[in-house]
Amino acid sequence: QVQLVESGGGSVQAGGSLRLSCAASGGIFSSYAMGWFRQAPGKAREFVSTINWSGSTTRYAASVKGRFTISRDNRKNTMYLHMNNLKPEDTAVYSCAAVKSNSWYESDYNYDYWGQGIQVTVSS
Repeated sequence: QVQLVESGGGSVQAGGSLRLSCAASGGIFSSYAMGWFRQAPGKAREFVSTINWSGSTTRYAASVKGRFTISRDNRKNTMYLHMNNLKPEDTAVYSCAAVKSNSWYESDYNYDYWGQGIQVTVSS
């Protein structure tokens, strides 16, 4: 059983930056594909980014490509999401997710483990 805990959220002005972290425990972190998802009030959860077990493959939603960077440190059992040039439309609860796999996934139904989520608020 894998436990995931997000940190690093908060409030920033448009154009600012944040770095989210997702700390994993209870499993062999390098065995898991990881992803970031977000959910804004009144909207469905949406894919943000995913990374495979080694970090060699990453994918991004079109809305964040070029502004967000996903990475992972398997020695520290932690995944990151560096968010630059934040926009008000990035405001949401961000959640990390994990699934035991060598691949990567953009659909939330592929993931077995989820963090509790963390708020990111971007003001104009």
